[in-house]
Amino acid sequence: MNMTLTENTLVKDIVNELPKSSDVFKRNRIDFCCGGNIPLTEAAALADISLESLINELNEVVEKSDSGEIDWKFWMEKDSEAIIDHVISQYHNPLREELANLSPYVTKVSRVHGGHRPELLKVYELFYEFKKEMLDHAEKEEAIVFPLIKMLDANTVENREEALNAIKELEKEHDHAGSLLKELRIITSDFIPPAEACGTYRLVYKRLEMLEGETFNHVHLENNILFPRFN
Repeated sequence: MNMTLTENTLVKDIVNELPKSSDVFKRNRIDFCCGGNIPLTEAAALADISLESLINELNEVVEKSDSGEIDWKFWMEKDSEAIIDHVISQYHNPLREELANLSPYVTKVSRVHGGHRPELLKVYELFYEFKKEMLDHAEKEEAIVFPLIKMLDANTVENREEALNAIKELEKEHDHAGSLLKELRIITSDFIPPAEACGTYRLVYKRLEMLEGETFNHVHLENNILFPRFN
């Protein structure tokens, strides 16, 4: 992410370029939606916070943002334990954080606009189903299946067939998550909001699309690189 923040950078431009920055603004009680057409220096003053600390918080988000294409060949050459550690730190933990942060936005947009935009009620339903499924999925991977995979890798597993069946169950769960994301993409017209959509409405669509991309990368790493080692 090549974005240099200055005191004159507009709040709305930051959120448009870096959707997860909305969490920083929300935490600091800065209106990034209707009141986003102001520079950071004014936003910090209105919120009675330090401009320097606000920019530092935002730069942390910039540093964590996507830095380019993933080198899948690199992960093909890594051992299974390294891949598992990567999945937990780079996919599971950020997923938990993003689902928690995104939930109130999805709820708000559904509540405020769902009366005349019924597709948002379906977005709400699909998102919360996806959230429950993926949180349960991540917990099961970490508590049960990843330890089994490590034992498979070390040839110390007691029941190989049971362990392989557990992996197959994960693949089925991946399929279901993919079907929910497909429905979300259809119902949101490829995550394109209507012309009159407010800032929060647009933010939800952007972050749902980012969530889709991260989930696809997560699933690809497991389905196509980690799991085939034990077929």
